[in-house]
Amino acid sequence: MTVETLENGFKSAFDLPASHYYFAPGRINLIGEHTDYNGGRVFPCAISLGTYAAVSPRDDQEFHLFSQNFADQGVQVSTLNTPEIQQKVGNQWTNYPKGMLRYLTEAGAQITHGLNVYIVGNLPDGAGLSSSASLEMLFGKIFQDEFQLKVTPLDMVKTGVKVENQFIGLNSGIMDQFAVEMGKKDNAVLLDTNTLKYEHVPLKLGDHVIIIMNTNKRRELADSKYNEHRRECEEALAQLQTGVKTPTLGALDKETFDEYSYLIQSEPLLKRARHAVFENQRVGEAIKALKNQDLEKFGRLVNASHMSLQYDFEVTGKELDTLAHTAWQQPGVLGARMIGGGYGGCAIALVQKDQVPNFEAAVGKVYQEKIGYKADFYVAEIADGPSQLQKR
Repeated sequence: MTVETLENGFKSAFDLPASHYYFAPGRINLIGEHTDYNGGRVFPCAISLGTYAAVSPRDDQEFHLFSQNFADQGVQVSTLNTPEIQQKVGNQWTNYPKGMLRYLTEAGAQITHGLNVYIVGNLPDGAGLSSSASLEMLFGKIFQDEFQLKVTPLDMVKTGVKVENQFIGLNSGIMDQFAVEMGKKDNAVLLDTNTLKYEHVPLKLGDHVIIIMNTNKRRELADSKYNEHRRECEEALAQLQTGVKTPTLGALDKETFDEYSYLIQSEPLLKRARHAVFENQRVGEAIKALKNQDLEKFGRLVNASHMSLQYDFEVTGKELDTLAHTAWQQPGVLGARMIGGGYGGCAIALVQKDQVPNFEAAVGKVYQEKIGYKADFYVAEIADGPSQLQKR
């Protein structure tokens, strides 16, 4: 996406020139799924697919928002400091910038005038690549630059999480916003969600690349079992805490969990908790493997993550299982697993570069035959976090 393309889109929407241009990435998570709200570790990275914006200031209090991805909705207008901009409306995309605006101003940000904003994204809709976090952090960057806000990156991340939890109603963790905001080219982010300590770890995959496999089955996380699974983890933790002192599932090692697992009163709760504990341990093992350049072990841990998500957390489904299981059978594949909330969306595979065309053809053929429609494939390029774009 070029600045010239953004400029033309903005002019066509508003019949005005834009003054600034922005980009915020999406994200994938290499390993550490459904651990971020359990006090565990995650290992995501920002990707070059994401959300773009062109912006110009207004001399009134109105925000005029247009998304090329939802062009049929036209320009959406909200006025600063009115009840309308403080409330979620249906499932509209504008809820994300409205939520960011609300919580930033409640925290003391001085938003002094309106904006015209043109948005276009190339993240597949509903694919689990964090289009919502991308949009939130994009508007965080826009507001920060346009109004010279003094908001730290971590506070911007927390504002985005607050939008998801309180404005949108999805009880998600901190990983998506953190991965988008803290993204660094050619690095993944190792984040301890309990302490919020993090480090950038170089992704040295040798002659392998990360392939994103899109099921083309949409996920609507707020309407799925996502919140239910989080409640189950909380219930399992509460039952464990009757016999062992632990603040989170992520604070337990495998041995301690095994010793006290009898305290959990039902099989579903036991399985959810076991995934959270074991997946968190897998992250640590995966980082060691990556730093030691043991890519084969790293790939096996990625596979193990999918198995745990399939059988213990039960969030995969036929589409994601077909992609992952078929990927495992292909030459040149280190590992593959579902990513994101589950129930659709995307999986990833670590594939030898010279095998990518054969891989995509073979997995795509099996998927089409079993599911009845096609999957899409993308090479994931690891990107920086939100930025202002410059004209060439």
